[in-house]
Amino acid sequence: MSEMKMENSRVPAEKIFNPDLKEAIVTMQEDNSKENVDKMITEVVKAKFILPAKVVPTTQAVTENGQTVMKQATQVQFRLLENQKKEKFFGLFTDTEELFKWQDTQNAQKVVTDFDSISQMVMDPHSGVVGFVINPFGKSVTFPKPMIISIKQQKDFNTLNKDLFKPGEQIKIGEPKDYPIDLMATLINHFSTEPNVNVAFLRMMEHSDKKSFLVVVDFIGDMKKIFDAIKETAQPYLTEDVDIVVMPVTMDLARNAINGVEPFYRKEQ
Repeated sequence: MSEMKMENSRVPAEKIFNPDLKEAIVTMQEDNSKENVDKMITEVVKAKFILPAKVVPTTQAVTENGQTVMKQATQVQFRLLENQKKEKFFGLFTDTEELFKWQDTQNAQKVVTDFDSISQMVMDPHSGVVGFVINPFGKSVTFPKPMIISIKQQKDFNTLNKDLFKPGEQIKIGEPKDYPIDLMATLINHFSTEPNVNVAFLRMMEHSDKKSFLVVVDFIGDMKKIFDAIKETAQPYLTEDVDIVVMPVTMDLARNAINGVEPFYRKEQ
């Protein structure tokens, strides 16, 4: 059987088993408490998965300074699932035993992937895919696109902000005493040129004797790139006493912070 490995994957498909994830799925299906659901999601984020694929050799023409070089390349075509609504999903498998339950996959080429890679593929607006299904021919779990985006953004935020909050510290969120009109106007102007930001809210956050403007955004795309641009835009309006924290709307803290609050920016339809 031929095999292709995706970025950061060095484990052969035949050595992918995911016993902890399979156990977490069974436990969650028997008792879908928040604790069990969270445990299952944690295992999904940690897991390696198998995707059946077809790797097709292609030829590319690369032209630089008027000179064209023909190069060999490969194109990966993934086999997709389709529901009754004709919506398409990636099928992810915890092991080859689950993979081979799908007809005609015994001789398929296999791609080893992880949550980060597959979430980027699902979020690609050109993919035409609305989610993924783990073990679709066994004890399956379906992750629709909005949930994948939420999990991915929470994971990325926690990775980029490991030292933002101390365990057990008190966090206060409310309205700014004086709204930073100039900052808000500058951010609105910035967002008007940033197609990936849909909505933005402004709050005031205090923790560990620190004050920060809390900008909560509904967005799609590369979190680090988008958030760094927001912070850079806001920099002239910050002081030693007040800095800025940018947070995705998918975080529980962010959702609570903007409950009942009107956004200061909303992308025009």
